Amino acid sequence: MITFLSSIVILVLGYIFYGKVTEKVFLADPDRETPVKRMADGVDYVHLPVWKCFIVQFLNIAGVGPIFGAIVGAMYGPASFLWIVFGSIFAGAVHDYMSGMMSVRKDGNNMPLLIQSQLGRVIGFFVNIFIILMVVLVVVTFTQSPATLLTNMTDGAVSEHIWITIILVYYFIASFVPIDKIIGKIYPVFGAILLLTAIAIMVVMVFKLMPIPEITDGLRNRQSNPAETPIFPMMFVSIACGAISGFHASQSPIISRCIENEKYGRPVFYGAMMTEGLVALIWAAAAATFFGGYDGLVGFLAEHNNSAAAVVSTICNTALGKIGGIMGILGVVCACITTGDTSVRAGRLIISEFLNIKQNNIWRRMSIVIPIILIALWMMNFKFDVLWRYFGWNNQFLSVFTLWAITVYLCKRKRQYVISLVPALFMTFICTSFICFAKIGFNMNLTWSYITAGAVDLVLLIVFFRWKRNVYVED
Repeated sequence: MITFLSSIVILVLGYIFYGKVTEKVFLADPDRETPVKRMADGVDYVHLPVWKCFIVQFLNIAGVGPIFGAIVGAMYGPASFLWIVFGSIFAGAVHDYMSGMMSVRKDGNNMPLLIQSQLGRVIGFFVNIFIILMVVLVVVTFTQSPATLLTNMTDGAVSEHIWITIILVYYFIASFVPIDKIIGKIYPVFGAILLLTAIAIMVVMVFKLMPIPEITDGLRNRQSNPAETPIFPMMFVSIACGAISGFHASQSPIISRCIENEKYGRPVFYGAMMTEGLVALIWAAAAATFFGGYDGLVGFLAEHNNSAAAVVSTICNTALGKIGGIMGILGVVCACITTGDTSVRAGRLIISEFLNIKQNNIWRRMSIVIPIILIALWMMNFKFDVLWRYFGWNNQFLSVFTLWAITVYLCKRKRQYVISLVPALFMTFICTSFICFAKIGFNMNLTWSYITAGAVDLVLLIVFFRWKRNVYVED
């Protein structure tokens, strides 16, 4: 319990102090005109009050990552708490704030264009393809997950295929209508359900004095086969959205086009990431607690085909009762759906920017949305767990490009680029060693995976400092 409560306090202090440091490094200017004030179009560039910007940003980035990812990540033991807390403060929130504010400064541009402006056309083109693929993977996974939960909740009275159809129809509509018409109206309700569910589970654990794992229990890997799933690098890919996620950078431009003042960047971008970290922390603690410890969690997952959705259902029904359990499951469903819809929307914006297709006509918007939906529908023929593994690596790999772009952006302006350089090097090491070691990658020996990742880091560091000799200052 002490570790859990301390982690919450550290997250709050991280927002207050390191969030302020991050804001000062970027030099947020409250007197600078934001994109919505000069580019309002009634569709994507629409003013939203700061509290709505926060809720939309939080739900955009949350999805099932801080829930399902935290549940799977909990099996790595108390080390998962450390990654969620310090990853959120020093990596994830810095990544989200800086990328979001870069978009605000560049007229709401999407990450491929922002990365291209800092790292070059070739990398920008590659990232474009990478993000579009990731967006489709998100749509697939965040359609199947809520459909499964809703099917289970209704005891199969409504089939999973019907739920998938309903969800995709919603995604289709929400992705091209003005952002304030659907997303701006229903997100506050969905956000309240998701946050209240997490807080209710936390309250149950605290007031019932449930035996939440402690750091003092040791940081050893609790996976059933630690040799195949070492903490470095596997945990850092499993727990993505609750600590750092490249996917977030694809979502932030949606809100960078709606925020009215740069001073709101910290509560919106940094604050949403820290809130997601809190949700991930609660679900990781609950997963390791409600089943009698790590062995119980591993056994439960083995009995339920490694279904994180089954863990969610059991925890909600156990902690909150029948009615509360339904609300809890709906909270997770909301998390999925409110990321899926904006993923389609982000895909539309990225593709339209890439192909230079104006979005002032509803038919042009629909011409991009329809192929995204159809491709996602086709990809649902693949197994969820396979898609999720590829999404996890894809997701973290994108954070590498974003962090390096942020580092170059800050360096050009003579700012303290170390704030992003350190997490950039760390995530480069994690992603490189993961793809070298994992069976879906090169299936190399772990030691050689570490050596390769270290070599990649060293080469990039040398290239960066050689480039830095000729760096110039930009406004």
